[in-house]
Amino acid sequence: MKDKLVITKKNPRGVDGYKIFSIRIRDDTLDRINALSDRTGRTRNELIGMLLEYALENSEVSE
Repeated sequence: MKDKLVITKKNPRGVDGYKIFSIRIRDDTLDRINALSDRTGRTRNELIGMLLEYALENSEVSE
């Protein structure tokens, strides 16, 4: 007897730990992200997430 294909329910949007929102960025910043995307083969979304994580981990607040 063949094993059954088990299909699980997909989590509703937002339950996967990600949120969708829009931002405004300068044209030259978008151009740089697009160029980086072309060079690395990564999507803009992946790169923006990576860049934000790096910035958050390497930031400090100056009083």
